[in-house]
Amino acid sequence: MDTTTGPMGGFYTLANWIMRLAYVNILWIAFSLVGVIIFGFFPATIGMFTVIRKWIQGDGDIPIFTTFWATYKKEFLKSNLLGLFLSLIGYILYIDFVFLRQGVTGFLQFTYYPLLIVILLYFLILLYVFPVFVHYEISIFQVIKNAFLLMIMSPLITIMMLVGLVIVFQVLRALPGLTPFFTGSVLAYVIYWSVNFAFVKVERYKDLNLEIDVEEQDEK
Repeated sequence: MDTTTGPMGGFYTLANWIMRLAYVNILWIAFSLVGVIIFGFFPATIGMFTVIRKWIQGDGDIPIFTTFWATYKKEFLKSNLLGLFLSLIGYILYIDFVFLRQGVTGFLQFTYYPLLIVILLYFLILLYVFPVFVHYEISIFQVIKNAFLLMIMSPLITIMMLVGLVIVFQVLRALPGLTPFFTGSVLAYVIYWSVNFAFVKVERYKDLNLEIDVEEQDEK
């Protein structure tokens, strides 16, 4: 009996994708821990996004562990430098937020809402950073710059991504037993799948005078 067609074929495909997502999520957790969490989280996340990028681009038969491990080793230093920079910025924003929440008066109280806007932009940029990192061979500065520009250029894509993430969070909240097996991989899939529309958009406008210097970005 051919299990690749008909209802059984659909079930087989679904089960295969579920197993893949669970496997990548387990690798992500394991290698984050192996790297003593802090220094393992960012290269493990880049490894996970690299695997998912290849899936979305149609390369579904890649060796998952080999691809993940090769990326983890290759990008260990660069991804941690990026992660430390982003963590530092996040920490500074957090300290500023806590300080302003303490009820300061005078001129500083007028910086509260602008700070909230900056924090919102920071979190939105984070959604684009990992996809940009794995999609292009560019410097850390260019990763952050292009993540910001893509976010600004793609408000509808950002909204679509946020809606998708909310749905995933609600499903995981309703089924907490799935959390250890799918949280990272499913969120990463939703994020990259959404941001990929922005990459396609950039490709369509290569000939325009855009801020994003796509001609100098060698795709991985």
